[in-house]
Amino acid sequence: MSMKPDKWRDMDSGELRERAAALREEVFNLRFQISQGMARNPVRIRMARRDFARIQTILRERELRGIPTP
Repeated sequence: MSMKPDKWRDMDSGELRERAAALREEVFNLRFQISQGMARNPVRIRMARRDFARIQTILRERELRGIPTP
């Protein structure tokens, strides 16, 4: 389910923030499931963390370039 950075860059900042919040919650839930031994796909946590980092990087790039963020 991981997207390429170009597709992330096509999204507006509001959508990226919403997706980042969802990924943050997903990482929390996956960490909890792994600690309980209930995770179906423990590799998904790595993908979610990387996607979250990509979104944060894109938002920071926009901030530094002065692109307005609604």
